[in-house]
Amino acid sequence: MSSDTPDTAAAGRRWTDGNRVALLENGEQFFPRVFEAIGEARREVIVETFILFEDKVGEQLHAALSAAARRGVKVDLMIDGFGSPSLSPGFIAGLIAAGVKVRVFDPGKRIFGQRLNVFRRMHRKIVVVDGTLAFVGGINYSADHLLDFGPKAKQDYAVELTGPIVSEIHRFVLHAIAVGGKGAGWFRRRIRASAQDDNAPTGEAAAQFVTRDNRRHTNDIERHYLAAIRSARQRIVIANAYFFPGYRLIKELRRAARRGVDVRLILQGEPDMPIVKVAASMLYHHLLHAGVQIHEYCERPLHGKVALVDERWSTVGSSNLDPLSLSLNLEANVIVRDRDFNQTLWERLDALMQNSCKRIEASDLDEWSGWRLVRSFFIFHLLRWYPSWVGWLPRHAPKLEPLDTPLHQGGGATRTDAA
Repeated sequence: MSSDTPDTAAAGRRWTDGNRVALLENGEQFFPRVFEAIGEARREVIVETFILFEDKVGEQLHAALSAAARRGVKVDLMIDGFGSPSLSPGFIAGLIAAGVKVRVFDPGKRIFGQRLNVFRRMHRKIVVVDGTLAFVGGINYSADHLLDFGPKAKQDYAVELTGPIVSEIHRFVLHAIAVGGKGAGWFRRRIRASAQDDNAPTGEAAAQFVTRDNRRHTNDIERHYLAAIRSARQRIVIANAYFFPGYRLIKELRRAARRGVDVRLILQGEPDMPIVKVAASMLYHHLLHAGVQIHEYCERPLHGKVALVDERWSTVGSSNLDPLSLSLNLEANVIVRDRDFNQTLWERLDALMQNSCKRIEASDLDEWSGWRLVRSFFIFHLLRWYPSWVGWLPRHAPKLEPLDTPLHQGGGATRTDAA
């Protein structure tokens, strides 16, 4: 079942009706649901993640996947070679011994101690269980997504989905494995064996599963944002960890504010990387002078990638609004059209703005100067043209390498930012 609206026509996709979508906030809500679902799996578990650390959360995922594999469930784990570079030999060997199929996206080697596979990263965070239940969002498998991690614990979101949209997500993750080396025949057999093309409706929400890659879907997520912003009549709220979008998105946000839309941005006030705040703050003058509200989340690092428009449109996923996510990384977002979900997300974000954010006023900024005007001119043109420029960056063909032995010898997991 599908239906179309003007914003989907602009983005070139169709809505899938009949889904149940639940918002999960932070690791306290996300990890128990994922581990419970893996524990109840009967046939298949597929996990894609940018970061897997060998901490208490990583060990819980290790135990859940291993137990599922030992009871006969097909278990596939895909991790990113940049985001999860140094898992110990024992950690990987334990998964393999239990029967988990471990694959690493672009497992580049260190040169002079540096990882050079920063471009074209697999940044998605997806779980599919038995082809009937899926999780999509921005939460990695690491203890810094839990409050007890301390001041650097991250604020983040994911969604739990059932209904026909899960069939699309399931086919996508199976295809990713097939492209990584299993081939089309394996893909068709796995789809037939799971027989999940007919997930029945479970709720009232319409949804789209939107991805970004470096071949056919290079700007799909950005196009959905642009279409929704252009159609906005009442409000736009964007909470995004790494905010340095392209010229078109900045222009549409300014236009929306000038036509009377309540436009609010929730950005990092206590970033995990200082450069994040410096980059975003370069845009503050342009946004504030157009009427856009800026709220800096100051309680701890913001890691979310969520947005809502008016009373029905929402998105949750892995894609930041920065050059890496919009022009280089492999990303996945879920777009939801549902009043109840939109209201839930609005209440969570409004509470964040009311209780944990500092609203930035024009008086908080340095006065305009000649140098600031010149810098602003170059920043705006950089934003306008960077999607074309990144085409000159190395367009290697990243490998999805299956493991039967540990990828790296020695050492525990090291932390990776910009997640």
